[in-house]
Amino acid sequence: MKFSTPLYFERSTQMLSDVQGKLSKTQEQLSTGKEIVRPSDAPDKAALVTRLDTQIARQQGYLDTLKSVNVRLTAEETALKNTSDVLFRIKELTMQGANGTLSAQDRQSVALEMRTLREQILSLANSQDANGNYLFSGSRASQPAFEKDDTGQIRYLGDHARMKVNVGDNRRMNLNMPGSDTFVRVVRTNDKGENVGVDFFQVLADAATAIESGDNTTVQRGVAEIDALQNGISEGLGQVGADLTVVDMQTSVLDQMLLQFKTTRSDVEDLDYTEAITRLNRDQIALEAAQSSFAKISQLSLFQYIN
Repeated sequence: MKFSTPLYFERSTQMLSDVQGKLSKTQEQLSTGKEIVRPSDAPDKAALVTRLDTQIARQQGYLDTLKSVNVRLTAEETALKNTSDVLFRIKELTMQGANGTLSAQDRQSVALEMRTLREQILSLANSQDANGNYLFSGSRASQPAFEKDDTGQIRYLGDHARMKVNVGDNRRMNLNMPGSDTFVRVVRTNDKGENVGVDFFQVLADAATAIESGDNTTVQRGVAEIDALQNGISEGLGQVGADLTVVDMQTSVLDQMLLQFKTTRSDVEDLDYTEAITRLNRDQIALEAAQSSFAKISQLSLFQYIN
């Protein structure tokens, strides 16, 4: 086998290039803090990291959805709590109006305050979230839940839909509460002995009118009906509270899953700095030795030994 100067230089250059490549790769790993800088470094690990990134992004999306749901449910809870407080005051006024010793002027003052509070509840029923969507309109979130017509009657404009959102791979939960489920109707027996449904706001209007006119029988009926309205609000608050509990529990579950996925990705992808620095020093010594030996051997010539 013959060794020529070109062959020697070619192999020496290839060896130096290989050592230099290893050194450059280690330096790149140290600068990024990642063991896998590009997929070709470890195809199997790169594929696993990609799958983990997909899982992390999906779980993070669920967490973002839960944050939005929490904001909306908190707004609903606030609106319903304030409604409950106003209803409690209306009930006090209704019971006060049942007192037969009130003068006509006193009854008129009580009725006026009740109508004012009714308007306050209407405002609360048309509360909006941070995005301008109406809380109690069902799926028709772009329009108010309740609207007063030309005759002063208040009608429900929303629907009865309960929207659900994905908050986990196998978990869905309520996003909204329709106004019809909490601003409930009451059943009343009319003059014909028939049971009819009466809207939430109509009950309040009838009670105020009865107090103003001194109709104690209707006022007493109004006290019982307002109790039913309060029960509807309380049930709505209970449902919102349960949904908020689900938000907290699901958030905790997702946080644990995210931590698990990120830990696994870190184990696969992150660089062992101690090992990498040791390897860097080793490659630097190898490169310096190869360069030194190449420089000395390349100066040798057969003619130096011919006299």
